[in-house]
Amino acid sequence: MGAILVVNAGSTSLKLSLIADDGKTEAVPSLADAPPDVEAVAHRVVHGGPRFRDPVRIDDEVVAELERLTELAPLHNAPAVEALAQAQAVLSGVPHVAVFDTAFHATLPPEAASYALPQAWREQWGIRRYGFHGLSVQWASEQVPVSRLVVCHLGGGSSVTAVLDGRSVETTMGFSPLEGVPMATRSGSIDPEIVLYLLRHELVSAEMVEEALEHRSGLLGLSGVSARVEELEGSDDPRARLALDVFAYRVAGAVATCSVALGGLDALVFTAGVGEGSARVRAGVCGRLRLLGVELDADANADVTTMADLSVAASAVRVLVVHAREDLIAARAARELLGL
Repeated sequence: MGAILVVNAGSTSLKLSLIADDGKTEAVPSLADAPPDVEAVAHRVVHGGPRFRDPVRIDDEVVAELERLTELAPLHNAPAVEALAQAQAVLSGVPHVAVFDTAFHATLPPEAASYALPQAWREQWGIRRYGFHGLSVQWASEQVPVSRLVVCHLGGGSSVTAVLDGRSVETTMGFSPLEGVPMATRSGSIDPEIVLYLLRHELVSAEMVEEALEHRSGLLGLSGVSARVEELEGSDDPRARLALDVFAYRVAGAVATCSVALGGLDALVFTAGVGEGSARVRAGVCGRLRLLGVELDADANADVTTMADLSVAASAVRVLVVHAREDLIAARAARELLGL
């Protein structure tokens, strides 16, 4: 069988991977460098809305729906649609498949998926919690097959998800990837009255609110220094320390909430750029979770390999780092859909 080209257009990067049927992976520098004999192209798409809960072969109708959904995830769906058009132009003779981050969270129970909003909003306009980073969470849950798992996907965008027996039952992101814990430049959850107050007093426009919440908040907004964790960790500015403390505090709180949804906690996974790369963030989160039985091994935490158990032997909860492999999940989904 031929290889699958995976196109992963995230909020901060475009990653291209060539996945052979045995899982062997080769990074592709650009679409112009993609081999013409690929068997199919799998596109990671963040927001599938209420319609797309399974992988789908891309046609004009699907593209139109993805373009419509762009306003719900402007940092993600817009570059995904742009990358899709470029990939179709370069590789027009092979099938293209969309694989959705929201699909893994289709199992959210009503109490986790529902907002306390008017029924008409929820039923007529599809206002609900969708959840994101599903491909990453699915991969992590397959690598750590325990009953009660919490996955902290911490990167440019960050989310925390509760996985019960392989199913998503709670997650921090909701109607859009803006909800939840603070992120690099995104605010995460805030009191909606803040926005109403600013609009009511004509201090900002709706466009200014969106730009600020998406691009000038989160770690950048708190620190005024940088949106990058490694730069904040190297800064002596007290605002940088505040940003890291707020981030770890909110992530730990989200883990605790997810533990309630699970009825306990067997393992805690850190994945994605910050989750895999920052010992300080992991320590800051785990240090706040001792009440749940989380005991981090400081030496192991300081010297992490691609896949590692960072908990002390006596810890009631395993703490692990798992390298994110959304590309393998996307490639597998495309093969299954196309019968390859």
